[in-house]
Amino acid sequence: MIISGKELSAKLKADMAAEVAAFPAKYGRVPHLAVILVGEDPGSVSYVTGKAKASAEVGIRNTTIRKPAEITEEELLGIIAELNADDEVDGILVQLPLPKHIDEDRVIAAIDRAKDVDGFHPQNVAALWQKQPCTLPCTPKGIIKLLRAAGVEIEGRNAVVVGRSNIVGLPVSKLLLDANATVTITHSRTRDLGAVTRGADILVVAIGRPKFVTADMVREGAVVIDVGVNRDPDTGRLCGDVDFAGVSERASVITPVPGGVGPMTICCLMENTIECFLRRMAH
Repeated sequence: MIISGKELSAKLKADMAAEVAAFPAKYGRVPHLAVILVGEDPGSVSYVTGKAKASAEVGIRNTTIRKPAEITEEELLGIIAELNADDEVDGILVQLPLPKHIDEDRVIAAIDRAKDVDGFHPQNVAALWQKQPCTLPCTPKGIIKLLRAAGVEIEGRNAVVVGRSNIVGLPVSKLLLDANATVTITHSRTRDLGAVTRGADILVVAIGRPKFVTADMVREGAVVIDVGVNRDPDTGRLCGDVDFAGVSERASVITPVPGGVGPMTICCLMENTIECFLRRMAH
């Protein structure tokens, strides 16, 4: 079974569009997402375009602020301060990665926690690990939605996460743990990685290496979630961190690249923007 993030996200976006359509009558306006893009990284540009397109589909107001790669850290922090103070802005997102001369941690921490739609603010991260209400990071949130939509039982299962990034590996491990899976986090220093991944009922791969996980690393019937977006060195086409052709023969459920986790990340960003808007309207 191939779980299409594209299909699920289209359905969820249609539901959100119906919800947002009622907001002007109820609240006087729709949610507003401000996206800051620094530089011209092709990947970042395409992500930001995708976010604007999804906002239009859902009926969210989207403002993209484009700045040259040479922008100073202080200037960027100034823009964030203005957006924090703007009552008409509900969500703020700074597209990562940022140029080397800018401290990403400082920039993320500068965003008002109540407008942090990425769920990267230190207080949101702390709240996630302490089981407090918070904005969940988009990709991990999307992964759990994909698993649930595919009818995958998480409770009591062995889940193995390959990768330990702050954006995917660590938070998705926590969400799986909260769903009562038994979770193992692996990484580039893990000894005999294949032996660990073969024990997984649910395997989440977010390591950023094309076709890294091969069929011999996956047990028959496993559920495989591929978070990677890479260029295949042989064909130049987009591919995941999982060798889809080989692994799909063994897995019971697998996500494709493109069209798997990616669309769900943007879908959850829309959901987070609506959540931030509603929390602000309730105050």
